[in-house]
Amino acid sequence: MSGSFKKIDEISVANTLGEGVQWRCADQSIWWTDILECKLFRYCWPTKKLEVISVPEPLGSFAFTSEPSVIIAAFATGFAFFNWENGHILWLHQPQFLPGEGRFNDGRADRQGRFWSGTIMANLDPSTPATGRLFCLDTDQNLSVHEQVIAISNGIGWSPNSDTMYFADSLKGDIYQYGFDNQTGALSDRELFVRVPRGGGPDGAAIDADGNIWSSQWAAGKILAFDPTGEIIADVPVPTCQPTCVAFGGPDLNLMIVTSARDGLPADKLDRQPSAGNVFIFETDVQGLPEETYKGRTPNLRS
Repeated sequence: MSGSFKKIDEISVANTLGEGVQWRCADQSIWWTDILECKLFRYCWPTKKLEVISVPEPLGSFAFTSEPSVIIAAFATGFAFFNWENGHILWLHQPQFLPGEGRFNDGRADRQGRFWSGTIMANLDPSTPATGRLFCLDTDQNLSVHEQVIAISNGIGWSPNSDTMYFADSLKGDIYQYGFDNQTGALSDRELFVRVPRGGGPDGAAIDADGNIWSSQWAAGKILAFDPTGEIIADVPVPTCQPTCVAFGGPDLNLMIVTSARDGLPADKLDRQPSAGNVFIFETDVQGLPEETYKGRTPNLRS
């Protein structure tokens, strides 16, 4: 696949650490988080109206629910329902972290409606033992751990038929694949899917309708697409060196949406990359998949 990728919009938000971008079909809107600034963003595509919502903790990842005003959120310290209209929150789980384990990071809902999110190490030093874990909140709101010894949890996604799960460790530069029991959520047969090319780290990812994996390459300024065998089939440059997450959206699910970050860039690089931290929208000939929602019972949190 060579593909066609034309940048048609750029949302100027200068995020410190933009992440977790998703498209919500119900209201034709783009959502993402600036983790370090404790902000949730909603961009209405038809009107180009941007809404910025304050959240009580750094928001690593989230998923939509059956209640339009409520998301299921992986905040820094745990899982909660959050009403973004009025700020009301209902905590579900705040697990005790392991020594050296830091906040929650990337996550999303699987095709059966569970919500997954993983943690990162508190000290991102490659010589430090990895203590991050991958958690799953099932539709009965039970929390379980499915993976351990992770440095930076990232890039979780599922094949279109839900028999394979992909999950990245950004610090190691590895994307793994697992056999996935879509009835129970159990993982099996972990193996290395790809080790990304030197110079980048696999960040947030999306799966397209053909089962290809689109992975943001932190520090490398590009989005790489891998087919299910691990072969690189597309290499899409973006206007800054730190893309963080990718999603497909638009009325026809043929827009590729990419968040980015300014965090850690020295002043001279920021001068050369005025688009750092913005959100980029590309028109493509790639067909995406609708974002899944959390299917557990959800409170309205209106009072």
